Amino acid sequence: MTRDRFERALFRVLRPVVIALLFLATAFPFLYMVTLSVRDIQELIMDPGSLWPRAFTLDTYVDVLTRQGFLTFMRNSAVVAVSTVAITLLVSIPGAYAVARLRFFGRRQVHFLFLAVYLFPAIVLAIPLFVLFTMMGLRGSLVGLVLVYIAQTVPVTVYMLRNYFETVPRSVEEAAAIDGCSRLATIWRVVLPLSRPALMATGLYAFMIAWNEFLFALLFLVEKRESWTVSLGLSQLAGSIEVPTTVLMAGSVVLTLPIVIVFFVGERLLTEGLTAGAEKG
Repeated sequence: MTRDRFERALFRVLRPVVIALLFLATAFPFLYMVTLSVRDIQELIMDPGSLWPRAFTLDTYVDVLTRQGFLTFMRNSAVVAVSTVAITLLVSIPGAYAVARLRFFGRRQVHFLFLAVYLFPAIVLAIPLFVLFTMMGLRGSLVGLVLVYIAQTVPVTVYMLRNYFETVPRSVEEAAAIDGCSRLATIWRVVLPLSRPALMATGLYAFMIAWNEFLFALLFLVEKRESWTVSLGLSQLAGSIEVPTTVLMAGSVVLTLPIVIVFFVGERLLTEGLTAGAEKG
């Protein structure tokens, strides 16, 4: 057997083994969390080492969504996350296109200054923002939280979209200009359809930040329970000795599941290269 055949045979065997191990390492914690969330607390106390419940119950989810108020928290998080994604993309698309295609003084400096925002830890910005939002009357408001998240997501989404816009063939835009499209029409009719994978990736990134973020939600909303987000509500469950572990796990599933659903719904756009074949020979 030649070396090439040996390596091919070895990799053919190792590939499914490695994939299975990685899947087990990533999926097992989530599956165990789900099984804990549907177990009765008495059964868990009697047999804490069991990985599979003898009987399933959804009382933990009823408790989390109604008694603990997670229905309201999920609505608040959805409003904040969707608003953040929409406004972030609305601002980032023209900004990223300008940095990628237009020539102006300080273009390179602006490009890197966007990322300079991430040189500062969030806790450094927390106190000035807290004082500013208190003076503006936005503390305890979801609007103020959306503004903070937009400031967090716009720099990196501009950076991500700029890199993708530069891969769009210029000849496609030139063809659109010859057909009479203005700059805005070219962006809307040509660049954005070809950039759907990048838009999906950046939108998912912004959604994850807005849905999972905890520090600023705690800082601005802690005094107003009806405005809490899911992450803030989950921290309240984790800090209470009166809340059973099964209910805490149900809250964790409620926090995690929307991200998983959004990811799998948008998986095709995340992996599909829509620029392939866009340029005619």
